[in-house]
Amino acid sequence: MTDGTRRNVVWLGTVSFFADVAGEMIAPILPLFLTVTLGAPATAVGLVDGSAELAASAFRAVGGWWSDRAGRRKPTVLLGYSLSALAKPLLALAGTWPLVVFVRVLDRTGKGLRGTARDALIASSVEKEHWAGAFGLHRAMDTAGAVLGPLLALWLMEGWGLGHRGIFAVATVPALASVAVVVLFVREARPAGAAPAPVPAPAPGPRPALTRSFWSFLAIYGVFALGNSSDSFLLLKARQSGLAESLVILAYVLYNLVNASLAPWVGRRADRLGRRRTVAAGFAVYALCYLGFALSGPSGLWPLFALYGLHAALVEGSLRAVVSQFSEEGNRGTAHGVFQAVAGALGFSASVLAGELWVRVSPAAPFWLGAACAVLSSAALFVFSRSRA
Repeated sequence: MTDGTRRNVVWLGTVSFFADVAGEMIAPILPLFLTVTLGAPATAVGLVDGSAELAASAFRAVGGWWSDRAGRRKPTVLLGYSLSALAKPLLALAGTWPLVVFVRVLDRTGKGLRGTARDALIASSVEKEHWAGAFGLHRAMDTAGAVLGPLLALWLMEGWGLGHRGIFAVATVPALASVAVVVLFVREARPAGAAPAPVPAPAPGPRPALTRSFWSFLAIYGVFALGNSSDSFLLLKARQSGLAESLVILAYVLYNLVNASLAPWVGRRADRLGRRRTVAAGFAVYALCYLGFALSGPSGLWPLFALYGLHAALVEGSLRAVVSQFSEEGNRGTAHGVFQAVAGALGFSASVLAGELWVRVSPAAPFWLGAACAVLSSAALFVFSRSRA
């Protein structure tokens, strides 16, 4: 494989593809299911997404730490994908929005467990010079599922007349496919280029401490995370601006399509030009995008969803590469777990706050807050990158 990308990355990308087909069949219609079918207020949307993200945050730390301690990543990855698959049929049965909270917490618990162990496994499967490229490729395959998932949901809705619950039930099929690929094809990996280990796994013991650079980067990202509320508010904004439900789904597809198309290219460039600078540029694009959502009417939403896809391509893969860079093999799962746990806890606060701002101030208020936080983080990260250089 080119650029040091190994087979494991492709299989993990395939797993994420199927998981995202399932997840993204649900994501664009879940806020509409909550507010229209179940009659929940916008504050409930923030609470559902925030609680789910909080659960994911807690278990990201657990999953990363446990995979470091066990010396094996695959069992944690498998458990995480299995829990998320179980949540899909349960969501179809939920009759009130508090039950949706429970099911989404189960789903995101699985996501939290698998994500940090999977990222550490990817980092062990390729040379460090190609980390951003590998994570970019993985994110592209992941996001390709996020393109197909909403289109499948739209086809089932428009062509077959399925309601929200029927779509949730069908999403179980690709979710189970992701579990099957983990079982059959994903393998443990030593750090790329390492000599064969004399024993199958390291003995449990103290792990290397996380570095000062890691904590500084986490603090900078934390400012951004305080304004990074759930994507559900983008979809609610589109619906409130007058887009039909089918067009809201297509706008979400556009965002994912741009992300999937650009992520591999951005990842390769980030390896050469600087991963931290790439993340900082992504924060700046996010600020422009959220300013647009705060100010724009229906006609301006389409380019904004495309711009949001550019932000995701710049940030998602490079962010994981930076965390890998600021860690070692012995604590890499822990580093990803701590980073994503803190980011998720702040994301919970951001989503709950966004729901309150939407109801008590205006639908534009969450986007003003997100833009301000992104500007601060982008500036701080550019300064941090220059100092590290």
